[in-house]
Amino acid sequence: MNVKRFIWASIAVFFAFEIIDAIVHMVILRKAYEALAPIWRPDMMSFVWIFHVGALILAFLFTYIFIKGYENKGILEGVRYGIIIGLFANIPYAFYEYAMFPLPLCLCVQWFIYGMIEFIICGMIVAGIYKAK
Repeated sequence: MNVKRFIWASIAVFFAFEIIDAIVHMVILRKAYEALAPIWRPDMMSFVWIFHVGALILAFLFTYIFIKGYENKGILEGVRYGIIIGLFANIPYAFYEYAMFPLPLCLCVQWFIYGMIEFIICGMIVAGIYKAK
């Protein structure tokens, strides 16, 4: 494993997760969340740090798993990896939440779609940074 590329790829993926999450959740889905304000924790903002720590851990694990199966097949390898991990992570995230909480199905479908896009982009980033010199 090339540790330097692993660290750079992980950091890049972390920032991609953070930026994409901010766009999706603070801009695109803002109105949907405002309509659901009664079900959110009133002190949710005091727990935002957990999201950032989780994204950091996810970025390093996402990159590590990619590296362990690395085949040096370019950006399309990253797209394929993003699709696989996206399905693995987003099906339970989006649809289990729908089954447990009184959330609109359209919101959960949007979580799934935006999550898939996010993982595909991050797969492309890690493939682009970790590629063989």
